[in-house]
Amino acid sequence: MLSSDTSHAKAWVPVIAIACSLVCVAKNASAQAVIKVNDDVNVKFGMLLQTQADWTQDAASGGYQQNLFIRRVRFLVGGQVAPKVTFFFETDNPNLGKTVSGTKNIATGFTVQDAYLEWKASDAFALDAGLIFIPLCRNCIQSAATLLPIDYGAYSFLHGGPTRSVVGRDTGFMAKGYLAKSRLEYRVGAFQGVRDALSRNSFRSSGHLQYSFLDTETTYFTTGTYLGKKKVFTVGGGYDVQADYKAFAGDAYFDRPLGPAGALTLQGDLIHYDGGRTFADLPRQNDYLVEGGYFFTKAKVMPWLKVEGQKFASPNSGRSQDRFQGGLSYFHQGHNVNIKAGYGRINPKTGRSTNLFTIQLQVFYF
Repeated sequence: MLSSDTSHAKAWVPVIAIACSLVCVAKNASAQAVIKVNDDVNVKFGMLLQTQADWTQDAASGGYQQNLFIRRVRFLVGGQVAPKVTFFFETDNPNLGKTVSGTKNIATGFTVQDAYLEWKASDAFALDAGLIFIPLCRNCIQSAATLLPIDYGAYSFLHGGPTRSVVGRDTGFMAKGYLAKSRLEYRVGAFQGVRDALSRNSFRSSGHLQYSFLDTETTYFTTGTYLGKKKVFTVGGGYDVQADYKAFAGDAYFDRPLGPAGALTLQGDLIHYDGGRTFADLPRQNDYLVEGGYFFTKAKVMPWLKVEGQKFASPNSGRSQDRFQGGLSYFHQGHNVNIKAGYGRINPKTGRSTNLFTIQLQVFYF
């Protein structure tokens, strides 16, 4: 439905009131829900719910499409099944209730988002198998529950469509480990990718190398912001290739408390995509993401800014665009309960610029 600027502005009032009331009554979980069979076997459960309201401007008419929907609703299960063998399983029902092209998406069905086993021989070597995040860049393997802005970078998962992936994930095997006193992390794997008619073509290969200069990071999913709880400075690079398709990335992340008043978080990702003859629908381009925010510890508030760009090579240079989004987040209980509001703008090289207003309420437990 398209509305005037006045009507869509008025629509913010009840949404903000409801979201704020929910935040005020939400409580942080005091303990993890775990079923412990013995010292070697346990299972824990969790969930992620992100409800969202957005107003997206239409380039042709200038009006706004309005949506009140569930951006993500996920059920999480993880645990240990034997000594040195762990697992993680996660479902998702994304964009539930969102109207796209006049059709309300109310029955999307649950998607298997993550499903993998890990055998950890030592800190230096672990083997993962299943449906796994492609380790191309830092933003590409971040947890959706700990993002600094409202969502991922717009270009972090462009490889997903051509490679028939599941929101940045693919089935396969990945070796992962930590060296140099856990400062150097490597991830390298072979993945299914796209198969030919006889499934005889080469597999997909992807990897990422990261070095931590301050506090170490040894989690499967990287964090978008630590909200002043760690001192982190990492630099990394990754690749993703199959046949004539190739993608290369570089990334840097900085997160540090600046005295008792607050903490600064910065992240930058640069990705070069070239689908080549393998994926003609992924033309050669250089994409970047820069985001940052300052967390005021006492107020639990973070103003943030995200700047992105998609730069196509000739003959597709006319499709290039820039994006920016700025907003304010209130972390009532850190990443467990928070509310984020943002204004964004998309500036294409050719055509009309458009606006986006978004409010998101998150509840997370795991």
